[in-house]
Amino acid sequence: MSVKPLLCVALLAAGCAATPAPAPAFTASLTSPTDVVLHWPDDDAGHRVEYANDPAGPWTTLRFLPPHTTSYHHPDLIPETPFYYREQPFTGPVSAETTAGAPAATDATALHAVAGGDTVTFTWADHTTGEAGFLLEIRRPGAPDFDPVEVTDPDTTTCALSTLPGEQGSAYRLRALHYGPLSPVVHETTGQER
Repeated sequence: MSVKPLLCVALLAAGCAATPAPAPAFTASLTSPTDVVLHWPDDDAGHRVEYANDPAGPWTTLRFLPPHTTSYHHPDLIPETPFYYREQPFTGPVSAETTAGAPAATDATALHAVAGGDTVTFTWADHTTGEAGFLLEIRRPGAPDFDPVEVTDPDTTTCALSTLPGEQGSAYRLRALHYGPLSPVVHETTGQER
């Protein structure tokens, strides 16, 4: 018997055993009978998370999450009900930044914020094409990062935002919104209430 064929078989078997399976890109898991946690790999994009009770929809947006967020907790769901999830990355350059009452300090897309009572009204110039809409983000006083708070339709140039206690003096920024591909749909069925 020749040694060469045995050596080739051993090398092939070692190569096959050493190849790890790829990590799933988007997963859902029950953490209690009525709580679902979604996970996805870290990247530089923000993520829109949606759910439906039927794989064909209709789909409801749960949240827009900032870059480097890798999970979302969907709590206190209806018992014994199917939940379908998908996520979609989003990107877009920041086109303007401001605080209420101050003009934008960045490029030609001036973002103006006018406070009145518990509402801030934003206006801007739309110099982009092909956007899916605009994403308004807030950085609350003392917070290190911006969080998405409002999404508009394409070609919109104004929106109003109701402020919450502690949000006075927040910084705001606007970005033209572009979506990446949708993830595969993942599914969990909730259990019985405890």
